[in-house]
Amino acid sequence: MKKIINTPNAPAPIGPYNQAVLIGNTLYISGQIPLDPSSAKLVEGNIKKETLQCMENLSAILEAADMSFEQVVKATIFVKDMNCFSQINEVYGTFFSTESAPARETVEVSNLPKFVNVEISMIAVR
Repeated sequence: MKKIINTPNAPAPIGPYNQAVLIGNTLYISGQIPLDPSSAKLVEGNIKKETLQCMENLSAILEAADMSFEQVVKATIFVKDMNCFSQINEVYGTFFSTESAPARETVEVSNLPKFVNVEISMIAVR
C-alpha cells in the first residue's frame, strides 16, 4: 500500500508531487532544493549553505517517516556546476558515516527548479 509522507518541516511541493512516498519498507523522497520551509525563501549565494538546506529538508522528511540517514540506500545529487562537487561533498558527508554511506551519483545539469544550484533526492529502506 502506498503511503504519502508530507511534513511542514520541509518545503511544500511546488508541483503535482509529494515530499515522499512509502511503499512497504521503501521510502522514495522527492528532490529537495535549498528552500527554507519556515520562510519559503531560497537559501542562495553559497553552495555549502544550499547543500545544508537540502540535507535538512531531507532529514525532516526522513524523520516524518520514522527513518534516518542510516537507512538511506541511494542518493542522487543534481548540480549546476560540477566545480562545486568537493564543497557539496564536504557538507553531504557530515550526514553519513563512511561505512554506511549510500550508493550515489552526482549529475551536472543545465538547470534545476527555481534555478537553484543543487537538488538532492534519496531512497531509504527500513
